[in-house]
Amino acid sequence: MGDMTNSDFYSKNQRNESSHGGEFGCTLEELRSLMELRGTEAVVKIKETYGDTEAICRRLKTSPVEGLPGTAPDLEKRKQIFGQNFIPPKKPKTFLQLVWEALQDVTLIILEIAAIISLGLSFYHPPGESNEGCATAQAGAEDEGEAEAGWIEGAAILLSVICVVLVTAFNDWSKEKQFRGLQSRIEQEQKFTVVRAGQVVQIPVAEIVVGDIAQIKYGDLLPADGLFIQGNDLKIDESSLTGESDQVRKSVDKDPMLLSGTHVMEGSGRMVVTAVGVNSQTGIIFTLLGAGGEEEEKKDKKAKQQDGAAAMEMQPLKSAEGGDADDKKKANMHKKEKSVLQGKLTKLAVQIGKAGLVMSAITVIILVLYFTVDTFVVNKKPWLPECTPVYVQYFVKFFIIGVTVLVVAVPEGLPLAVTISLAYSVKKMMKDNNLVRHLDACETMGNATAICSDKTGTLTTNRMTVVQAYVGDVHYKEVPDPSSINAKTMELLVNAIAINSAYTTKILPPEKEGGLPRQVGNKTECGLLGFVLDLKQDYEPVRSQMPEEKLYKVYTFNSVRKSMSTVIRMPDESFRMYSKGASEIVLKKCCKILSGTGEPRVFRPRDRDEMVKKVIEPMACDGLRTICVAYRDFPGSPEPDWDNENDILSDLTCICVVGIEDPVRPEVPEAIRKCQRAGITVRMVTGDNINTARAIAIKCGIIHPGEDFLCLEGKEFNRRIRNEKGEIEQERIDKIWPKLRVLARSSPTDKHTLVKGIIDSTHTEQRQVVAVTGDGTNDGPALKKADVGFAMGIAGTDVAKEASDIILTDDNFSSIVKAVMWGRNVYDSISKFLQFQLTVNVVAVIVAFTGACITQDSPLKAVQMLWVNLIMDTFASLALATEPPTETLLLRKPYGRNKPLISRTMMKNILGHAVYQLTLIFTLLFVGEKMFQIDSGRNAPLHSPPSEHYTIIFNTFVMMQLFNEINARKIHGERNVFDGIFRNPIFCTIVLGTFAIQIVIVQFGGKPFSCSPLQLDQWMWCIFIGLGELVWGQVIATIPTSRLKFLKEAGRLTQKEEIPEEELNEDVEEIDHAERELRRGQILWFRGLNRIQTQIRVVKAFRSSLYEGLEKPESRTSIHNFMAHPEFRIEDSQPHIPLIDDTDLEEDAALKQNSSPPSSLNKNNSAIDSGINLTTDTSKSATSSSPGSPIHSLETSL
Repeated sequence: MGDMTNSDFYSKNQRNESSHGGEFGCTLEELRSLMELRGTEAVVKIKETYGDTEAICRRLKTSPVEGLPGTAPDLEKRKQIFGQNFIPPKKPKTFLQLVWEALQDVTLIILEIAAIISLGLSFYHPPGESNEGCATAQAGAEDEGEAEAGWIEGAAILLSVICVVLVTAFNDWSKEKQFRGLQSRIEQEQKFTVVRAGQVVQIPVAEIVVGDIAQIKYGDLLPADGLFIQGNDLKIDESSLTGESDQVRKSVDKDPMLLSGTHVMEGSGRMVVTAVGVNSQTGIIFTLLGAGGEEEEKKDKKAKQQDGAAAMEMQPLKSAEGGDADDKKKANMHKKEKSVLQGKLTKLAVQIGKAGLVMSAITVIILVLYFTVDTFVVNKKPWLPECTPVYVQYFVKFFIIGVTVLVVAVPEGLPLAVTISLAYSVKKMMKDNNLVRHLDACETMGNATAICSDKTGTLTTNRMTVVQAYVGDVHYKEVPDPSSINAKTMELLVNAIAINSAYTTKILPPEKEGGLPRQVGNKTECGLLGFVLDLKQDYEPVRSQMPEEKLYKVYTFNSVRKSMSTVIRMPDESFRMYSKGASEIVLKKCCKILSGTGEPRVFRPRDRDEMVKKVIEPMACDGLRTICVAYRDFPGSPEPDWDNENDILSDLTCICVVGIEDPVRPEVPEAIRKCQRAGITVRMVTGDNINTARAIAIKCGIIHPGEDFLCLEGKEFNRRIRNEKGEIEQERIDKIWPKLRVLARSSPTDKHTLVKGIIDSTHTEQRQVVAVTGDGTNDGPALKKADVGFAMGIAGTDVAKEASDIILTDDNFSSIVKAVMWGRNVYDSISKFLQFQLTVNVVAVIVAFTGACITQDSPLKAVQMLWVNLIMDTFASLALATEPPTETLLLRKPYGRNKPLISRTMMKNILGHAVYQLTLIFTLLFVGEKMFQIDSGRNAPLHSPPSEHYTIIFNTFVMMQLFNEINARKIHGERNVFDGIFRNPIFCTIVLGTFAIQIVIVQFGGKPFSCSPLQLDQWMWCIFIGLGELVWGQVIATIPTSRLKFLKEAGRLTQKEEIPEEELNEDVEEIDHAERELRRGQILWFRGLNRIQTQIRVVKAFRSSLYEGLEKPESRTSIHNFMAHPEFRIEDSQPHIPLIDDTDLEEDAALKQNSSPPSSLNKNNSAIDSGINLTTDTSKSATSSSPGSPIHSLETSL
């Protein structure tokens, strides 16, 4: 399909070019081939062919400053010639394809075959039919008309198979449709900034055309290919295209090529778009994938045929995964492990399936043996050739009974229930401002035990306003009066703020009268610009006088510098640099400060300490972010060495320090209280000063005064978790994280380290499930590493959204609590469904099995079984999976990863109800005819008419299931099962609908359903027995679960099985065999390494426990050191940035302010230092192959 559209595309474009040859100065082909060059080649090519980038702009009829005129005909023409900026998605599977896939189900195939054989035999009237000697069966009181109706059973089975298939296919289809809707919704929300007719506008990515001038900034995901025109310090991560992890520096004269799908990691600038959609580099790759997709499918089919034999046993596995495999492919799942729930369910389904297989095989064998022994041994009948078809008909009937037992035993409703529940939740979560990108994230959220949240924008409103300032030796507690500030100082201040900020940041008038002014761009800068406006000054004239193109050099903000500086050329050829950034960092580089008269005076370290104590700490304790604004003048000649940042960013003169307030969102404290009640620890990870962070954390309720908790700075955190060699040690992290609540001044790497440390920790008996929120590009690794990554929909960069699982469309922390609620609800819905389904399975299988053994015929016929299976599997999964969540879900602790799916209480309910149902059904089966004074239905001949007796049994069975469905709504042993039943209209509809259909089946089903119409009193009895279920439910609820120790729980994931090795290759579809082998090799090799490491460590530990004093601490190799991510080295490899001074004050300040002295941390150190404990510790952590284990993390990092 990909090929075709592409060739169409070209032929169309070629035609256009011949007619519009002279329209633009370059053709699609030329631009496309130009974009395939890299680096210097490209520069040479541009020089030779076009002259320079300006010339290309002229040929594309666009202006580098004004952009396109933006008129409709012009844009239309560009779309026609150069294509549109969207990549046509792969065709969705048609309904028929989905039907075909649903038919691949092994049990269904067996049923179809059996039904066809049965059909064929019913039409075949052998000459020996009249022969009395064939078998006892024909002797029944059977008229000709009944014999004619033998085909009905086969046809009915086929019909019900078709029903099941259509329902499954329809579910898949609607899921697919929802998923596509979701994708398109995510795509529509992506906007990009371009310049049109001199105005900066945001347009949807799909509207970008060739010739547009796009503004790119830190954190963008480039939407199209282009050439870099102008900008500063632009660094791009091209790993998505080239696989090289190093960031590439872009400049007009060295490497101007910007490619779609790559991420801007630093800096800002402008580009002219040269290729869009299928012609961009990413588009070309997608097109190849599209063409490659079909060959892949052929390969898949071959593989499927070979696995046919193995599939029989694993059938439930296939149906559990089949539906989701495509989703996985589409959503480009980065998580290697299956979601916890799916792991548990698949395991359970396989176990039940195997049990069903065994039962059905035994049933068939017993029936066949009984029949042959009875006919040929006891009654000594000879096997006459003309009687063969009759016997075969018997055997087929037995086979069909066996297969129906299997069908009822296999819970194919399980995967369906999960899918429905997740799809329903995802749809509803959209209303709660959660845009779920990966289905299973929704359910993982229900197990979350820790949330690491950003502060800015998530816990706070992200509307920055300056509320305090220190200018000219005076500390103003509110915005100062403009007249009280010296004119020189004022001018410097306005220039420093206006020029040294992204020009995309602006303050616009409010949309509605009386509203707050709109802040566009970086919010901290907006706060500073707002400060300029509050001082009755204007930043626009300053900017128009010094446009962006004239800025000499810009050091953009990044997480290492924590400051931003802009160099401008003064009229007298000298240079001036304005700088702003976190006050403790910028003040360290200041050696002068502007006094009240506007003259610089000396600023000694002593003065700085004074200032920190008197100004910065009080501001920070009020929860303000402190920002220092400074400047420095350089001589024009000799020109300074701009690349030597250390020398440039020193000797500054401080202009002022401002305190910016970012108020806590009003609904956050309540949300955090809910989390804590639900057993979820909220931790705040922020780049802010520790005092600010602590003040905000207290306001939010993350920490309560008087508790035993830790607030650390990134530097101190790193010092505590690294050993002498600077390697991160899991044991050290384990001492810190349980009490850590606030991590301040943290770099993205710290965030990643913390998340990884908590996930890999074996400190608690449950593995921690961590959710992380992030908005910046640098949060990518942490979002990916976390079990659930939340990205901010408004403030988030594209990179963060790419790496996340859920996008918060309103950037609000309280939406996370909603996600937790929905996640827990999914889990409970599945459990409700399981409780219901398993009761049906147990009863139906036992009834069919014993019935067949004792009376040679199952009391529940094949078609009836299929109907029960349909209502019980499909409808019940719909009814129980769509229960809306309630606040009560937040009152319990998280289940954790190895809590079994079926708890003791559920097991009690399942067995209790099964006992009730079996007692009644067997009573009806053996003495029912006496109770109701009707003919017995037992031992009926082959084609006899349906008996009232068996109809009553079938009807009672279904009634009991219906009322038990209401019981199944509660799984924690609550008494009131009707609680909130009317809040779920789907449930009521399904129960009543099933009841209505059941009446129709019994009264008018006749031969196909083996039913005979019942009298009113018989109906009353059936319903009465059904109602007994509700009463019995109350009886069961009275029995305390704690007494029933013998009940086993089922469906738990043990630690070992968390990831079976094959599942590491879960994305088999995308990996060819060679690579798979290679990967397996890698895993084995690492496992080998691990084993050796463990052995060495165990030996060492023993040695250390023998001679305590001899062992040097260095020789404890850490499990983390050969896997240490390359990213962990940022801080260490750049010692030249003077972040860490000897005169470091915050460290002491932090210690002083920690309410618990650090000694309390080391309470548990003594234990770990004694060697013996270490042995148990390490062997455990190395051998357990939990998802965080080295095998796994290495696997992914490679």
